[in-house]
Amino acid sequence: MDSFRDNLSPLMFGGLVVFLLIGYPAAFSLAAVGLFFGFIAIEMGVIAPNYLGNLTFQLFSIVSNDLLLAIPFFTFMGAILERCGLAEDLLDSIGQLFGPIRGGLSYAVIFVGAILGAITGTVAASVIAMGVISLPVMMRYNYDMRHATGVIAASGTITQLIPPSLVLIVLADVMGKSVGDMYMGAIGPSIVQIALFCGWVALLSFIRPEQVPALPLEARTLRGWPLLWKALRGIVPSAALIFLVLGTIFMGLATPTEAGAMGAVGALLLAAVYRTLSWKLCYQGMASTMRLTAMVTFILIGARVFSLVFQGVGGGHWIEGMLANMPGGQVGFLTFTMIFVFFVAFFLDFFEIAFIIIPLLAPVATKLGIDLIWFGLLICANIQTAFMHPPFGFALFYLRGIAPKEIKTSDIYMGSIPWIVLQLMLVALMIIFPQIVTYFLDTPVTMDPSKVNDILNNIPDFSGGLGLPPVPGQQ
Repeated sequence: MDSFRDNLSPLMFGGLVVFLLIGYPAAFSLAAVGLFFGFIAIEMGVIAPNYLGNLTFQLFSIVSNDLLLAIPFFTFMGAILERCGLAEDLLDSIGQLFGPIRGGLSYAVIFVGAILGAITGTVAASVIAMGVISLPVMMRYNYDMRHATGVIAASGTITQLIPPSLVLIVLADVMGKSVGDMYMGAIGPSIVQIALFCGWVALLSFIRPEQVPALPLEARTLRGWPLLWKALRGIVPSAALIFLVLGTIFMGLATPTEAGAMGAVGALLLAAVYRTLSWKLCYQGMASTMRLTAMVTFILIGARVFSLVFQGVGGGHWIEGMLANMPGGQVGFLTFTMIFVFFVAFFLDFFEIAFIIIPLLAPVATKLGIDLIWFGLLICANIQTAFMHPPFGFALFYLRGIAPKEIKTSDIYMGSIPWIVLQLMLVALMIIFPQIVTYFLDTPVTMDPSKVNDILNNIPDFSGGLGLPPVPGQQ
């Protein structure tokens, strides 16, 4: 009995893993396991009988959290922009701008994916919009289908990292950090990710040019001022909306929730400009927003129930003792965390990872002197792969749903692999060069060059760590 009592934490965590592997909904798995072990802990005297009374305060803190209001606002904005016609104009005009060069359509998909990511904040909207519009065009001009499906899915997942990403809002809330700082820190990784994607297309255009042909002359129907005007007609409203949302946050003129509300209104105005605003469009946007918001709220409630009991039975100390004392200090912890998150993402989506896994890892990262903004963006870059790796990647599911039947599912899966490697390269670069994140923050951090050389030579200095950005206030 004493052995059972001393091991409530690992048993509780193991019980949650079993429920999730069975396929039971994460929100109800979290709440059920939390309440079950909570009652056991009370019966065994591990926690006081009135301990679960704290749940009322925990749940009230969820429904009264102004920051979480940003999620439905940004979701509604993305749902409207997905259907308003902006994506079509952007892909057509930018595709023709890059048309004369090999891989031009791929570059267009990457840049439009980044723009859509910066104004929608949702992966589904980007992948579906670009898949419906660009995939038939890439098929018509004989692009390799593995490459075409891969670039569309990967460019949609950039949305995870580019502000105003919903993932960054959730991570900021879970880690107790500023959303504005999270957004500012994400600028560098977003630029590097786009550069890596474009670099791969450029390499492919040299080693396998037949897979990424240039558009034939007859396909380039717009030239000169008409082409420039069409490009500006898509880019200028997008830039205005990006400034309305992100510019006001960065300048301190609006909170993320207020910026999200302005973005939702801006999306409606943009739909009106494109003459696609209708009651049907609004209803579809509100329905999508309701489903996502309800899912996030229930997962968060379940996670709070689980977390409260888990901390009560000593789970925090168990996790901290297990991870903080790993060989290698910061390097060992980061290596384990990145590998663990990568494989957990095969089974859990990013909301579940954010609400279940991150609260367990963040205190250990703080104890090891790792800046939580940098750590959160590392996790965010890693979680991008959750949408991409077979067989459970949601971006692949979205693409399969809208792709023509002649495109094989195996081609969609195989096409994702190079882009997963590029996403993991971003994670490695962010670890080796923390300045990718800190450059745009107020307190840039230098890194010991000798440690960088050690990492590059695959001989990490386990005794001294990586010279990672320190936690504010710590020496």
